[in-house]
Amino acid sequence: VRIPVSFAMSRLPNVRLFYIGLATPSPPRQSTARGRANDAVPPAIALRTPSLHRGVRMIMPRGQQLLLPVNPAFIAVSLLIGLAINLVPLGRWVWLPDLLMVLIVFWGVHQPLRTGMGVAFALGLCMDVGQSALLGQHALVYTVLSYSAIAMHRRLLWFSGPAQALQLFPLFALAHGIEVVLRLLAGGTFPGFWVLLAPVLEVALWPLVSWVLLAPQRRPPDRDENRPL
Repeated sequence: VRIPVSFAMSRLPNVRLFYIGLATPSPPRQSTARGRANDAVPPAIALRTPSLHRGVRMIMPRGQQLLLPVNPAFIAVSLLIGLAINLVPLGRWVWLPDLLMVLIVFWGVHQPLRTGMGVAFALGLCMDVGQSALLGQHALVYTVLSYSAIAMHRRLLWFSGPAQALQLFPLFALAHGIEVVLRLLAGGTFPGFWVLLAPVLEVALWPLVSWVLLAPQRRPPDRDENRPL
């Protein structure tokens, strides 16, 4: 029997259609207690509960806590605080860590859609004006940092805070190296090898900054067995 496809799709949604002939309807699914439990579980929860769906790969590291959505105002306030701390006149100590640099990398890793290279470039211009530096020096460095953080954020989020810090050390060292090269090209003097201490201190600050900035997003642990999240 030849049945129009439009009529069949509207009247017989539970059968398999062919251009010639009508196939037998598929057998109903067996409803079991375990099947009902699997059907009622959303995909996000199913991936967190291997007992329900064995063999399914996890979408996030085991044991990592789900976070609440970040408030955009919190991101802006944290960046402004970092900019204000950087502009405090503490002297020309080249080994001092750049807190704003750490914050740009942090939000680039955790919120790449909210803090992009445009934000980093604007903050870098503010630093150049505030420190009377070569215009564009910090802007270029912060833009490179933001681009690098966004490019590697998916891989970094699978590691713990200390492991992330070790992998970010070359990035911070590259940023300070770009600053030194730009300073020398502009006719400045070499700041000394104490500048190598700055990326080490920034790496040491990374776990602390991560713990403080992620604290508002951490939801309290839920021990209800019926709600694994």
